Amino acid sequence: MRIDIITVLPEMLESPLGCSILKRAQDKGLVELKVHNLRDYTTNRHRKVDDYPFGGDAGMVMQVEPVDRCISALKAERNYDEVIFTAPDGEVFNQRIANSMSLLQNIIILCGHYKGIDYRIREHLITREISVGDYVLTGGELPAAIIADAIVRLIPGAIGDEQSALSDSFQDDLLEPPIYTRPACYNGWKVPDILLSGHQAKIDEWRHEQALERTRRLRPDLLGE
Repeated sequence: MRIDIITVLPEMLESPLGCSILKRAQDKGLVELKVHNLRDYTTNRHRKVDDYPFGGDAGMVMQVEPVDRCISALKAERNYDEVIFTAPDGEVFNQRIANSMSLLQNIIILCGHYKGIDYRIREHLITREISVGDYVLTGGELPAAIIADAIVRLIPGAIGDEQSALSDSFQDDLLEPPIYTRPACYNGWKVPDILLSGHQAKIDEWRHEQALERTRRLRPDLLGE
Protein backbone atom coordinates (compact mmCIF):
# COMPACT_ATOMS: atom_id res chain seq x y z
CA MET A 1 0.00 0.00 0.00
CA ARG A 2 1.06 3.58 -0.62
CA ILE A 3 -0.35 6.63 1.17
CA ASP A 4 0.56 10.10 -0.16
CA ILE A 5 -0.22 13.00 2.18
CA ILE A 6 -0.36 16.56 0.84
CA THR A 7 0.19 19.31 3.40
CA VAL A 8 1.48 22.83 3.95
CA LEU A 9 3.10 21.68 7.23
CA PRO A 10 5.06 18.48 6.49
CA GLU A 11 7.02 18.84 9.73
CA MET A 12 3.83 18.09 11.69
CA LEU A 13 3.79 14.57 10.25
CA GLU A 14 7.44 13.63 10.74
CA SER A 15 7.05 12.22 14.24
CA PRO A 16 3.69 10.36 14.04
CA LEU A 17 4.60 8.72 10.72
CA GLY A 18 8.14 7.84 11.77
CA CYS A 19 7.72 5.70 14.87
CA SER A 20 5.97 2.66 16.35
CA ILE A 21 3.78 0.51 14.08
CA LEU A 22 3.88 2.94 11.16
CA LYS A 23 7.69 2.90 11.13
CA ARG A 24 7.86 -0.89 11.42
CA ALA A 25 5.36 -1.33 8.59
CA GLN A 26 7.49 0.92 6.38
CA ASP A 27 10.68 -0.88 7.35
CA LYS A 28 9.05 -4.19 6.40
CA GLY A 29 8.01 -2.80 3.01
CA LEU A 30 4.31 -3.20 3.80
CA VAL A 31 3.48 0.45 3.19
CA GLU A 32 4.97 3.58 1.66
CA LEU A 33 4.10 6.82 3.44
CA LYS A 34 5.04 9.88 1.41
CA VAL A 35 4.53 13.46 2.57
CA HIS A 36 4.38 16.21 -0.07
CA ASN A 37 4.85 19.90 0.68
CA LEU A 38 2.09 21.71 -1.22
CA ARG A 39 4.34 24.78 -1.49
CA ASP A 40 6.54 22.83 -3.91
CA TYR A 41 3.67 22.92 -6.41
CA THR A 42 2.86 26.62 -6.47
CA THR A 43 4.05 29.04 -9.17
CA ASN A 44 4.01 31.90 -6.68
CA ARG A 45 7.55 33.19 -6.08
CA HIS A 46 6.78 33.58 -2.38
CA ARG A 47 5.52 29.96 -2.26
CA LYS A 48 2.04 31.08 -1.28
CA VAL A 49 -0.74 28.52 -1.63
CA ASP A 50 -3.63 30.56 -0.20
CA ASP A 51 -5.55 33.71 -1.00
CA TYR A 52 -8.50 35.80 0.18
CA PRO A 53 -11.98 34.33 -0.42
CA PHE A 54 -14.28 35.81 -3.01
CA GLY A 55 -17.22 37.52 -1.37
CA GLY A 56 -15.27 39.11 1.46
CA ASP A 57 -15.48 36.37 4.11
CA ALA A 58 -12.84 36.17 6.86
CA GLY A 59 -9.79 33.94 6.69
CA MET A 60 -7.60 32.58 3.89
CA VAL A 61 -8.45 29.80 1.43
CA MET A 62 -6.17 27.14 -0.08
CA GLN A 63 -5.95 27.70 -3.84
CA VAL A 64 -7.04 25.17 -6.42
CA GLU A 65 -3.98 25.44 -8.71
CA PRO A 66 -1.22 24.05 -6.43
CA VAL A 67 -3.51 21.27 -5.21
CA ASP A 68 -4.41 20.31 -8.77
CA ARG A 69 -0.74 20.39 -9.81
CA CYS A 70 0.28 18.14 -6.92
CA ILE A 71 -2.52 15.60 -7.37
CA SER A 72 -1.98 15.54 -11.14
CA ALA A 73 1.75 14.86 -10.66
CA LEU A 74 0.98 11.95 -8.34
CA LYS A 75 -1.68 10.52 -10.65
CA ALA A 76 0.78 10.63 -13.54
CA GLU A 77 2.86 8.04 -11.67
CA ARG A 78 0.14 5.61 -10.52
CA ASN A 79 -3.59 5.07 -10.16
CA TYR A 80 -5.24 5.98 -6.87
CA ASP A 81 -8.21 4.27 -5.27
CA GLU A 82 -9.21 7.31 -3.22
CA VAL A 83 -8.33 11.00 -2.99
CA ILE A 84 -9.37 11.95 0.54
CA PHE A 85 -9.88 15.40 2.00
CA THR A 86 -9.77 15.75 5.79
CA ALA A 87 -12.83 17.91 6.42
CA PRO A 88 -14.80 18.57 9.63
CA ASP A 89 -18.02 18.22 7.63
CA GLY A 90 -17.05 14.90 6.01
CA GLU A 91 -18.28 11.43 6.95
CA VAL A 92 -17.10 10.51 10.42
CA PHE A 93 -14.16 8.09 10.36
CA ASN A 94 -14.73 4.76 12.07
CA GLN A 95 -13.37 1.22 12.21
CA ARG A 96 -15.55 0.06 9.34
CA ILE A 97 -14.04 2.69 7.04
CA ALA A 98 -10.53 1.85 8.27
CA ASN A 99 -11.13 -1.83 7.51
CA SER A 100 -12.25 -1.13 3.95
CA MET A 101 -9.41 1.31 3.27
CA SER A 102 -6.80 -1.17 4.50
CA LEU A 103 -7.63 -3.26 1.41
CA LEU A 104 -6.80 -0.45 -1.03
CA GLN A 105 -3.53 -0.03 -2.90
CA ASN A 106 -2.95 3.71 -3.27
CA ILE A 107 -4.47 6.62 -1.35
CA ILE A 108 -3.98 10.39 -1.41
CA ILE A 109 -4.87 12.40 1.69
CA LEU A 110 -5.16 16.17 1.29
CA CYS A 111 -4.80 18.08 4.56
CA GLY A 112 -6.94 21.15 4.78
CA HIS A 113 -5.62 24.34 6.35
CA TYR A 114 -6.45 28.00 6.90
CA LYS A 115 -10.18 28.77 6.51
CA GLY A 116 -10.60 25.87 4.09
CA ILE A 117 -9.98 24.93 0.48
CA ASP A 118 -11.35 26.27 -2.79
CA TYR A 119 -14.59 24.33 -3.22
CA ARG A 120 -13.69 23.38 -6.78
CA ILE A 121 -11.10 21.02 -5.30
CA ARG A 122 -13.88 19.19 -3.49
CA GLU A 123 -16.07 19.19 -6.57
CA HIS A 124 -13.50 17.95 -9.12
CA LEU A 125 -10.50 16.34 -7.39
CA ILE A 126 -11.68 14.72 -4.16
CA THR A 127 -13.37 11.31 -4.09
CA ARG A 128 -14.06 11.08 -0.36
CA GLU A 129 -14.27 13.53 2.55
CA ILE A 130 -13.53 12.28 6.05
CA SER A 131 -13.87 13.86 9.49
CA VAL A 132 -12.34 12.56 12.71
CA GLY A 133 -15.04 14.19 14.83
CA ASP A 134 -17.43 17.07 15.28
CA TYR A 135 -14.84 19.71 16.05
CA VAL A 136 -12.44 21.92 14.11
CA LEU A 137 -8.63 21.61 14.20
CA THR A 138 -5.97 24.00 12.93
CA GLY A 139 -5.33 21.75 9.95
CA GLY A 140 -5.81 18.28 8.56
CA GLU A 141 -2.37 16.94 9.48
CA LEU A 142 -3.43 15.26 12.73
CA PRO A 143 -6.52 13.69 11.12
CA ALA A 144 -4.32 12.43 8.27
CA ALA A 145 -1.99 10.80 10.80
CA ILE A 146 -4.98 9.23 12.57
CA ILE A 147 -6.37 7.85 9.32
CA ALA A 148 -2.99 6.48 8.24
CA ASP A 149 -2.37 4.85 11.62
CA ALA A 150 -5.81 3.21 11.74
CA ILE A 151 -5.38 1.84 8.21
CA VAL A 152 -1.78 0.65 8.37
CA ARG A 153 -2.12 -1.32 11.62
CA LEU A 154 -4.71 -3.50 9.85
CA ILE A 155 -2.32 -4.53 7.05
CA PRO A 156 -1.25 -8.17 7.62
CA GLY A 157 2.21 -8.19 9.19
CA ALA A 158 2.07 -4.61 10.49
CA ILE A 159 1.59 -5.72 14.09
CA GLY A 160 3.11 -8.77 15.71
CA ASP A 161 -0.16 -10.49 16.63
CA GLU A 162 -2.74 -10.00 13.89
CA GLN A 163 -5.47 -11.45 16.11
CA SER A 164 -4.94 -8.50 18.44
CA ALA A 165 -6.28 -6.07 15.82
CA LEU A 166 -9.32 -8.28 15.24
CA SER A 167 -10.29 -8.03 18.92
CA ASP A 168 -10.02 -4.23 19.12
CA SER A 169 -12.95 -2.06 20.04
CA PHE A 170 -15.45 -1.43 17.20
CA GLN A 171 -14.29 -4.37 15.06
CA ASP A 172 -17.62 -6.11 15.74
CA ASP A 173 -19.51 -2.97 16.76
CA LEU A 174 -18.69 -3.69 20.41
CA LEU A 175 -16.29 -2.03 22.81
CA GLU A 176 -13.35 -4.07 23.99
CA PRO A 177 -13.88 -6.04 27.24
CA PRO A 178 -11.70 -5.31 30.30
CA ILE A 179 -8.13 -6.61 30.05
CA TYR A 180 -5.63 -7.36 32.83
CA THR A 181 -2.03 -8.50 33.28
CA ARG A 182 0.30 -9.55 36.11
CA PRO A 183 0.26 -9.33 39.07
CA ALA A 184 -3.07 -11.04 39.70
CA CYS A 185 -3.50 -9.03 42.90
CA TYR A 186 -2.20 -5.52 43.54
CA ASN A 187 -3.11 -3.42 46.58
CA GLY A 188 -6.01 -5.80 47.10
CA TRP A 189 -7.28 -5.13 43.54
CA LYS A 190 -7.86 -8.57 42.04
CA VAL A 191 -8.12 -9.84 38.51
CA PRO A 192 -11.49 -11.58 37.90
CA ASP A 193 -11.21 -15.26 38.82
CA ILE A 194 -12.58 -16.39 35.46
CA LEU A 195 -9.47 -15.07 33.69
CA LEU A 196 -7.26 -17.24 35.90
CA SER A 197 -9.38 -20.37 35.46
CA GLY A 198 -7.77 -21.65 32.27
CA HIS A 199 -11.24 -22.51 30.88
CA GLN A 200 -11.05 -20.79 27.49
CA ALA A 201 -14.69 -21.26 26.48
CA LYS A 202 -15.92 -19.67 29.70
CA ILE A 203 -13.33 -16.89 29.38
CA ASP A 204 -14.55 -16.13 25.84
CA GLU A 205 -18.14 -16.09 27.06
CA TRP A 206 -17.22 -13.72 29.91
CA ARG A 207 -15.37 -11.40 27.53
CA HIS A 208 -18.35 -11.23 25.18
CA GLU A 209 -20.72 -10.49 28.05
CA GLN A 210 -18.39 -7.76 29.31
CA ALA A 211 -18.09 -6.27 25.83
CA LEU A 212 -21.87 -6.15 25.53
CA GLU A 213 -22.25 -4.61 29.00
CA ARG A 214 -19.62 -1.91 28.37
CA THR A 215 -21.06 -1.10 24.95
CA ARG A 216 -24.61 -0.88 26.31
CA ARG A 217 -23.44 1.38 29.14
CA LEU A 218 -20.95 3.60 27.29
CA ARG A 219 -21.97 3.51 23.62
CA PRO A 220 -25.57 2.30 23.28
CA ASP A 221 -25.66 3.89 19.82
CA LEU A 222 -23.46 1.06 18.54
CA LEU A 223 -26.20 -1.39 19.47
CA GLY A 224 -28.95 0.76 18.00
CA GLU A 225 -30.39 1.42 21.45
